[in-house]
Amino acid sequence: MHRRSQTFLFELRDRRRVAELAEANDRLELLARTDPLTGIANRRWMTETLDHLWVGGRKCPDGAAMLMCDIDDFKKLNDHLGHAEGDRCLVEVARIIQENVRRDRDHVARYGGEEFLVLLPAVDEEGAVSVAERIRKSVEDAGLPNPASRVSRRVTLSIGVAVQTTDEAISPEQLQRHADTALYLAKQTGRNRVMLNRPEASGRKHIQSTR
Repeated sequence: MHRRSQTFLFELRDRRRVAELAEANDRLELLARTDPLTGIANRRWMTETLDHLWVGGRKCPDGAAMLMCDIDDFKKLNDHLGHAEGDRCLVEVARIIQENVRRDRDHVARYGGEEFLVLLPAVDEEGAVSVAERIRKSVEDAGLPNPASRVSRRVTLSIGVAVQTTDEAISPEQLQRHADTALYLAKQTGRNRVMLNRPEASGRKHIQSTR
């Protein structure tokens, strides 16, 4: 009887150790996919999400929009106010972006430095621009300081938007390039604005959203 009880206790201890190890591995996996500063997803997690949503790497069956968001004159903020204030800005901008998307289906990641990537599944051009404009305005209205910025004394955001329709075959890498191109044009034409990279018969045309 004593030996049987002892065996049971050993088995119980082993099961607990296995459970603790699995929990620790889950925590490590989550940390590997999370940006340590802002607490949102990182670039690795977003890449895995895109691979999962794109069937065969060619298209997202329900269509999707991609927003590339970049804080305007972020280097000037760091240089003028210090890196601690820059970090606070990144945390706040990440929070604002998350507050303006659908938590149950949209995806937000810090993609690098002061750049954020937002993926909106099953959203058309009008919806994507509406979300982007809401994010842009919310960041501006937050009144975060950036006194050395060439755009405003407050922190502002430039956003490039690209959309894959349900009948369009395009890889996530291509969609991101289109969003990056729109973001570049938003920067070139004054910053603190949303630009849409829209497909046309003759190529892709860039259109500034209504502000």
